[in-house]
Amino acid sequence: MNAVNDESEILVIGGGAIGLATALALAADGRKVRVLEARAIGSGASHGNCGTITPSHAPPLAAPGMVLQAMRWMLTPGAPLYIKPRLDPTLWRWLLRFAARCNRKDWRASALGRAAILNDSRARLADWVQRHGLQCEFVEDGVDYVFRDPQNFERNVRECEQLREFDIPSEAIDGRTYLASEPALKEGVTGVIRFPGDARLRPDRYVAELARVVRARGGVIEEDCKVEAVRSDAGGARVLTSRGERRGREVVIALGAWSPRLTRSLGFHLPVQPGKGYSITYSRPSLVPKRPLSLRDRSVCVTAWDSGFRLGSTMEFSGYDTSLNETRLGMLEQAAREYLHEPVGATVEERWYGWRPMSSDDMPAIGRVPGQRNVWLAAGHGMLGISMSAATGQLMADLITGREPAIDPAPYSPSRFA
Repeated sequence: MNAVNDESEILVIGGGAIGLATALALAADGRKVRVLEARAIGSGASHGNCGTITPSHAPPLAAPGMVLQAMRWMLTPGAPLYIKPRLDPTLWRWLLRFAARCNRKDWRASALGRAAILNDSRARLADWVQRHGLQCEFVEDGVDYVFRDPQNFERNVRECEQLREFDIPSEAIDGRTYLASEPALKEGVTGVIRFPGDARLRPDRYVAELARVVRARGGVIEEDCKVEAVRSDAGGARVLTSRGERRGREVVIALGAWSPRLTRSLGFHLPVQPGKGYSITYSRPSLVPKRPLSLRDRSVCVTAWDSGFRLGSTMEFSGYDTSLNETRLGMLEQAAREYLHEPVGATVEERWYGWRPMSSDDMPAIGRVPGQRNVWLAAGHGMLGISMSAATGQLMADLITGREPAIDPAPYSPSRFA
């Protein structure tokens, strides 16, 4: 056990996309940074998602009608959104807060806040890829939402009018026209909505590249260093870890779905639940879609990179459950078979789950922990941690260093939950 007491350092707890993006933004500003990661960098929710960068996902999950839909799905283990029935007072309190947001006024407020950080992050990420030379298979050619159900297609086309208010452009394409230029898809597509401002990357490589740049700029990354407690005082903050004490001027908690366990010890109850997502990664088939696809009737994402092919999505509220649900994994392949001529690759490279940090208002918590002088929080990004990472990192750096933020930080303040 060893002690590291450099009070000039900023300690970042969590080595996923959010923690490392924060560390990069701080290091680029000339600050000394130390990242503390309990396992290996990028081993949490940053690892196995589909890697789409999606301003198009600005509308929150908490929407009018979602409560009734979720209740219908509760008894269907293969549904896109599944809440495992159980006695869990923390979950039910979260669900009540979530349900209270399922109205038009709160939906719009969350959509505005999500759009602002997503649009900033999309532009900033492209800049980071170029400026820092991030080798992560980043491609800026949009994402296609594909529909076989004509009513669902028309409903989503109407909703795109609202997205234009948030500076999110889209293009509706007739199914037959689309199929003429996309041979990977089977017949039966009635329509497609293209979001040209969306992008894609390979998330595990993105996180590895963030770590590389942090180290190149003098930052320190400690893996296998589990944080057990945080203590703030007038002179800075102490972090107790499995490898001894670490001390810094400021601490940033960026632990994703694990963040509430640490903030609770500081007297702050963060309403974040682990929303379990799944993916399967394959070797690349010979015929893949030209762009990432969101199979909207089945809520499944399809992404092809030069280095592989991934099916992912689903949302399961089952606590910190560590099992792989075969029903939900099977749902991914079943959806792909409905749409794609080659739905899977020849080799399964990984079957994966990750806990997305779902806040009760579907907005991230970014800012100072209420009641704490030297402890900050960057958590609750839900399904959009990769998409929001660059903007979150820069916003955290701006707040900590006292600069004027690029975007209004008020909608993301953790104090809204105090």
